[in-house]
Amino acid sequence: MRRNWGVGIYSVLILALLLIPIGYTIVFSFNIPARTNVTWRGFSFDNWINIFADPRVVAAFVTSIGVGLLATLAAAALGTAISIALVRFRFRFRTALTVLLFLPMATPEVVIGSGLGSQFLNLGVDKGLGTIIVAHIMFCISFVVITVRARVSSLDPAIEEAGRDLYASPAQVWWRITFPLLLPGIVAAALLSFALSFDDFIITAFVRGTTETFPTYIYTAAVRAIPAQANVFASVIFLLAIVLVVAQQLSAAARRRQLAREG
Repeated sequence: MRRNWGVGIYSVLILALLLIPIGYTIVFSFNIPARTNVTWRGFSFDNWINIFADPRVVAAFVTSIGVGLLATLAAAALGTAISIALVRFRFRFRTALTVLLFLPMATPEVVIGSGLGSQFLNLGVDKGLGTIIVAHIMFCISFVVITVRARVSSLDPAIEEAGRDLYASPAQVWWRITFPLLLPGIVAAALLSFALSFDDFIITAFVRGTTETFPTYIYTAAVRAIPAQANVFASVIFLLAIVLVVAQQLSAAARRRQLAREG
């Protein structure tokens, strides 16, 4: 019993420690607006009402959202195709390709960022929004492949073969059988990719040129005190993530109850 109490108290303390920065961000999003947002001056909704008051914060936030969406779509499409190829087909250099896909996950971001930055410079490519998207697609693909590959491995090929035996075309088998079965894994991989892309700072700093994303803006703004609108946007992202997780859990619980009634 004492051991259980000890584990519970330890878990609560660790969770509280992890939530302190998030709590600070949310609390100071309600701070009375001023030139800086370091000291508490009083409670106010002005920052939430005037969330678009700072154009640089808005522009950086929109850029990060756009980069995240584009990188996620490309990484999800390419990663899903690679996952299917690795599981379903046997070809030369298959093992080598698998190792190469794991490398971005094991390599420090500063090494990837500096390497990509040097490569773009040697190729004469101007750094900007395009180079950021390419870099994010590159490191997101690995996470997509790892996530979707597990889903592909659990898929019974006999289900697809049954569709082909019923004279379904390859496109019909994909859209009506394979894709719906892979969709949970693809969605999970896409959410992970978007979170990694939106949150990335190190690699982006090497390839962004003059383009400003939300993390790079926060870093540069911290020198002169982060504006309260940045706290508001960060709070919105955190609360939205909580809502999505809760909605997913409620949906999964509802499906389990429905399956239990049908069974």
